[in-house]
Amino acid sequence: HSAGGRGIVRLCGRGESEKAEAEAERMAEAPFESVGKAFVNHYYATFDSNRANLANLYQDQSMFTWEGEKIMGAANIVQKLAALPFQQVAHQVTSIDCQPTSGEGVLVFVCGNLKVEGEAADRPPLKYSQSFVLMPLPGGGGYWVLNDIFRLNYG
Repeated sequence: HSAGGRGIVRLCGRGESEKAEAEAERMAEAPFESVGKAFVNHYYATFDSNRANLANLYQDQSMFTWEGEKIMGAANIVQKLAALPFQQVAHQVTSIDCQPTSGEGVLVFVCGNLKVEGEAADRPPLKYSQSFVLMPLPGGGGYWVLNDIFRLNYG
């Protein structure tokens, strides 16, 4: 009986593991993950090619923090992005983490490497992290950036 008991326990344990794996797969394919990843791809491709085209992602109530400096509103944010002291930059995303928020929003946290034009080719890229809170557009059909925080990671 004891051998059979262990078999049942092992079998139940395996079943729970399969349930956990199925749940993990379901969560990995959750809509907020797809939204966050698609946003990140679009944001950095646009940033790296023409920052002015990011304007339609922000609204008047959007807040952007760049290295501790808080900027409010789409027009001011785009002005700040345009005034950054480099023309060309390449983002290499190393990780994206997404979570759902209240109001059908998506919290997106990005880590990556930043290569700035004009730097020596052998200079290692800068490390950065950036977080976004995305909110659905009224009537659906997309998302806008409520919050955006960017920091270089030194050390």
